[in-house]
Amino acid sequence: MDIFERIAGNKGPLGQHAEGSHGYFTFPKLEGEIAPRMMFQGKEVLTWSINNYLGLSNLPEVREVDAQAAKDWGLGYPMGARMMSGQTSQHEELENQIADFMEKEACYLLNFGYQGFMSIVDALVSRNDVIVYDSECHACLVDGVRLHQGKRFVYPHNDIDKCRKQLDRATKIAEETGGGILLITEGVFGMSGDQGKIKDIVDLRKKEGYNFRLVVDDAHGFGTLGDKGQGAGEAQGVHDEIDVLLGTFAKSMASIGAYVCSTKDVIDYLSYNMRSQVFAKSLPMPLVIGAMKRLELLKGEKQRGKLWEIADALQKGLKDAGFNLGNTNSCVTPVMLSGTLGEATRLTHDLRENYGIFTSIVVYPVVPKGLILLRLIPTAAHSLEDVDYTIETFKKIKVKLDAGEYHSEELLNANA
Repeated sequence: MDIFERIAGNKGPLGQHAEGSHGYFTFPKLEGEIAPRMMFQGKEVLTWSINNYLGLSNLPEVREVDAQAAKDWGLGYPMGARMMSGQTSQHEELENQIADFMEKEACYLLNFGYQGFMSIVDALVSRNDVIVYDSECHACLVDGVRLHQGKRFVYPHNDIDKCRKQLDRATKIAEETGGGILLITEGVFGMSGDQGKIKDIVDLRKKEGYNFRLVVDDAHGFGTLGDKGQGAGEAQGVHDEIDVLLGTFAKSMASIGAYVCSTKDVIDYLSYNMRSQVFAKSLPMPLVIGAMKRLELLKGEKQRGKLWEIADALQKGLKDAGFNLGNTNSCVTPVMLSGTLGEATRLTHDLRENYGIFTSIVVYPVVPKGLILLRLIPTAAHSLEDVDYTIETFKKIKVKLDAGEYHSEELLNANA
């Protein structure tokens, strides 16, 4: 069969619904300044779907630095990959600042978290090594695992007993091949909001004698968790035990780019062997300069305190109202409801059109059939009034859902 004919006949589990969902449920356009209230299809909505945890995106001092950096440097500089012609003192300075803040030996900047994290997994392992990873690791890590030409074993989400069993299998193979073991988990799982059990994993190494290197993707924990904001490892008291720590500028720092921290030897190795960075243009200078300002603000407690005031109020209010938030112990707030795909689309449409609340909808195949997950991302820019209105609104839609007012097996065609 011709490849294009196959694509035309099978657009994938999400793409099959594109005709009725594009521009509304998928690829929606939120317009205006990044803020709790934005415009969606000509109406103002209270949005809980922006990764702007610390509310830095529109702070005047941040906007001023961004604008001045763009004026001074333009968007093209430096022109070329870091290894060839894209190295600057400012890139090195930001790396040093992050390493110092994270209390790690060294740091390397990444153009994007997705490609960078995927490439790090690929670079760290040889065909003789074995990978063990959590089943709910982000797609970028899973794609990195897929590139691995050796053995890999997945364990059920945060199941330490099953992780131990997979380490047993990995240990036997590594002894035969002469390879090592790379264990991968997350600081905060972005959909469920629960932290990876980093301390328990570290105990497998320290107390039970398993030999592996630990990689933690802490995209959602960086800047939000721990007394200093170092992330989930700090919050669990095992920050020093993480061998390779990944973080992104796209969440707490409301920007573009990412980083990896580790020992100097590992960072030196990665800088010469991460294909997604070696063969890609360097991070543009305005993003580097802007990241320094954001890091300065992230180090303080003010914005993080505001964030947790909102997150705690939102999560407590929803729980008190009887909503199921799963096992979240981070700012990520998943509201789990039972219903069909058709009900999910009608409920979401009602939220946006009649109550002015915009939140991400997550349905099968991302979550199991019969589950509707509304993911709320609180930020330091939200207000307690936003929280109160949202909780009261969610109570109303839950009554409607339980009464069958959204009942339908068919997805709502938002473009009809």
